[in-house]
Amino acid sequence: MQDSTYSSEILQYIPFYYVIWSDDLLTASEINVVQNAIDADKTLSEKSRAHLLAWLDTNNPPPNSELKKWKQMISNSAAKLVESETYPLTTFSQKVVCHYKDECPFNEQLKHIEIQLGIQPNHYNHLFDVQVDHETTSDFYNSHEIDIILKGKHAKVVGNFRKVLADPIFKWEVHRNKEDFRNVVLNQVKFLAGKGYGAMAYPEAYGGTNDMEGYAYMFENMMFTDGSLSIKFGVQFGLFGGSIQKLGTKKHHDLYLSKTGKAELLGCFAMTETGHGSNVRGIKTTATYNNETDQLVIHTPGKNDNKEYIGNALHSKMASVFAQLIVNGKNEGVHAILVPLRNEKHDLLPGVTVEDNGYKLGLNGVDNGKIWFNQVAVPRENLLNKYGDIKEDGTYHSDIKNPNKRFFTMLGTLVGGRICVARAGLGGAKFALAVAIKHALKRRQFNDSIKIQEDLLMDYPTHQLRLTPLVASAYVYHVTLDKMMEQYCDPSQPDKRKVETQVAGLKSIITWYANDTIQECREACGGKGYLLENRIADLKGDVDIFTTFEGDNTVLLLLAAKGVLSDFKSEFNSAGFSAVLKILGIQINDKLTTINPIYSNKVDKDHLYNPKFHKHAFEYRTRRLTYTLAMRIRDYIKTGVPSYQAFLKVQSHLLALGKAYSNELAYNTYSDFAETIPDTKNRALFQKLGTLHALHTIRQDAEWYLEQGYIGGTKSKAIRQRVERLSSELRPHIGVLVDGFGIPEHCMSAPIAN
Repeated sequence: MQDSTYSSEILQYIPFYYVIWSDDLLTASEINVVQNAIDADKTLSEKSRAHLLAWLDTNNPPPNSELKKWKQMISNSAAKLVESETYPLTTFSQKVVCHYKDECPFNEQLKHIEIQLGIQPNHYNHLFDVQVDHETTSDFYNSHEIDIILKGKHAKVVGNFRKVLADPIFKWEVHRNKEDFRNVVLNQVKFLAGKGYGAMAYPEAYGGTNDMEGYAYMFENMMFTDGSLSIKFGVQFGLFGGSIQKLGTKKHHDLYLSKTGKAELLGCFAMTETGHGSNVRGIKTTATYNNETDQLVIHTPGKNDNKEYIGNALHSKMASVFAQLIVNGKNEGVHAILVPLRNEKHDLLPGVTVEDNGYKLGLNGVDNGKIWFNQVAVPRENLLNKYGDIKEDGTYHSDIKNPNKRFFTMLGTLVGGRICVARAGLGGAKFALAVAIKHALKRRQFNDSIKIQEDLLMDYPTHQLRLTPLVASAYVYHVTLDKMMEQYCDPSQPDKRKVETQVAGLKSIITWYANDTIQECREACGGKGYLLENRIADLKGDVDIFTTFEGDNTVLLLLAAKGVLSDFKSEFNSAGFSAVLKILGIQINDKLTTINPIYSNKVDKDHLYNPKFHKHAFEYRTRRLTYTLAMRIRDYIKTGVPSYQAFLKVQSHLLALGKAYSNELAYNTYSDFAETIPDTKNRALFQKLGTLHALHTIRQDAEWYLEQGYIGGTKSKAIRQRVERLSSELRPHIGVLVDGFGIPEHCMSAPIAN
């Protein structure tokens, strides 16, 4: 056996020293970990201990000649590095010693170093000129357990639904004729209705299980089959049926809800107009009450006042039409009225005109159309009258006297749709990530030797960095949307204004995240990602529109920011707005006391990985933006600028606040959830994902934090390095993490993923 110039005591540490001195992230806290292990190692003589400690002096690091010597000695051992070992580097070090020495016990102290420093094979397999056994993914974590954690109390409902999606009717195929595609999707919707899923969120009396939370999960899982199915399903049962359920009363429920849930009555949700987009309050369609006939007359007054982009428009027999309700010459504001569109033969009724929107960027299985009404009369009873009614004597009545409050209360009942859209977008992102990562765990490219097998795409740090933070964010947003739907469905919280503010922001950042993720996955798959058969191309087209419908994202972020301002004002309402600014200023100054040069450049692992730091950073950004925004608005108004114009001048500031608030909400929600996971191992995994998401998000806003002096250049660099390192540490588990999404095998139809 070939001899070594080092004793076995020192030799067992050489692979570790080679790794940590090749890592530019070596910090004082990490050196302390190694020092403590050496001090606790009873196998070391005092001479060996002193030798090893001397090599940890950052002011006098081992010279390059020493590093080359270590590498040569490791290479000559011909030891095999096996990624799937429980403690790969410790076991590898043992093999190196075994090659040179007669005795080579497993060293527990080395194992502690490997664990506490979070050293993973991807930190060092490129350093050794030895054969590495590549395992595409570790089995340390169990994807089934992760899926159960994500499903939570909805496990049974979601599990059963995924089994239903195995039916051949849901087999994914390329459809390029919109009429054929629409019929396929219509039949899928009817099939799900027959299984009881259409009525799922409705009361039991109307065929449902009153499970709105479980219903939201359907949207994510339907995206695994097809985006058009998810949206058409949502229009039929969520928007049309939901408007009847949430805005109507028992007479409407009795007449229409059961039929809607069974897809016997197909309907659409006619709110948006060509000329008015997101400005629902400004829509021009009128519903004028005629005292003599006891009818409402629905009318499109101008060329651009038609209903636009209405899903289910060509298949529907009825529409929930949002219109300005005019009673006795007075405009009572926007209300919803059920208006029949077609007869039993599916012919359009007199006064109704429907025009196909034609082919779109995506979702061509959904029949979007434009609708015009020309003096279409319907019975007074067709008014969905939960929040406003026309009594038998022809007078208008509402328990909510304030028109503004009545309008926002009505819209607030439909917030669930925004949660479902965000959920569908998240489903599309998860599917794209699963395809891209499964591909990267098989596809090989490049190496520094023609004699060695090419490297897996997933083993490249750049590939890890582009995909792993996106996986972490998928987990964060999944948990956050769960919590939002739980709060929305909580009967003890009838005022939905806070949830509306929260969901407005979250819908924006999550659907933008979904689009960015799908694009990144397309590029990560190269030319294969461009092929229709691999599904990402269609996902790009399908999810793109999610940033626009159920509220344009920019408008929703402005809404979220205004909600934040209102919340702060209401917190101190008795003291007035000036007191709000004073209190906020005090809070900001209190925060600033912690932002000193030491804090701004604190870079140790314990600090950067601490949820307290993440929460502080997110909260500081929200509070600071709120305070400065309020100050700007106040200053504009002081100079005589009308409040509307003042808000226009600070729109970019409002957007920044809306985003900051949403980021803070998402992280806090997820962090609190992760703490509740009872299993220690999985809790640690979820916390690591939360850390990666937080640091990645802070890094994206590093410019602002640097401008504010919250972080210094050293800390900004350390955050970037930690994002890279965490992405690398999660590499052995990345396959398990995407399997943890729970996407059924029968839905993974992309060839490059199989």
